[in-house]
Amino acid sequence: MPPLRILVADDHDVVRAGLRTLLESRKGWQVCAEATNGRDAVEKARESKPDVAVLDIGMPLLNGVEATRQIRKLSPATEILILTMHDSEMMIQSVLEAGARGYILKDDAGRNLLAAVEAVRRRKPFLSSRVSGAAAKGTTTDDGGAERLARPLTPREREIVQLLAEGKTNKEIATFLKISVKTAETHRANIMLKLNFHSVTELVRYAVKNKIIQA
Repeated sequence: MPPLRILVADDHDVVRAGLRTLLESRKGWQVCAEATNGRDAVEKARESKPDVAVLDIGMPLLNGVEATRQIRKLSPATEILILTMHDSEMMIQSVLEAGARGYILKDDAGRNLLAAVEAVRRRKPFLSSRVSGAAAKGTTTDDGGAERLARPLTPREREIVQLLAEGKTNKEIATFLKISVKTAETHRANIMLKLNFHSVTELVRYAVKNKIIQA
């Protein structure tokens, strides 16, 4: 059997090092690439076409949900395992809908990571026990969340919310995404209208609370 090639994406050096050591303890498994943010993860996946990508949710520049969507589009054969501290029902639903095959909590990584990677490489789902219980409940939220979720954000809008949460201005967002300032302003206005918010502070607070993005 050829080696299992794995991409590891997390913005903490210590976490990536620990994941590499644990993953490469299994004979025939190799970490073929590491990434420190969501955009880097997408690019590394495009270049290296790993068998499995292990992604953190709360990465800068592009969160794990959007990174999952883009990787699945660019490298359909890559199976994705989400590794996170959050067991939010909404986040679980979001990443599964984006194309992730597995979702485990960092607290469970020592016990479950190898089994989870083995499962997703075989195209089988794997959820931590606490996560599977939350997923079974379905998506719930508050602060008018049910009404707002009826108007879900597009992948581009989620990218912009992530950048707003990182304190980027319209001009900086435009430069980063290689779009015009006018387009960035239009996206921002559409997001505010869609979710019925009147300030970026409200928007970011809602997005972080409901685990749409990580601030």
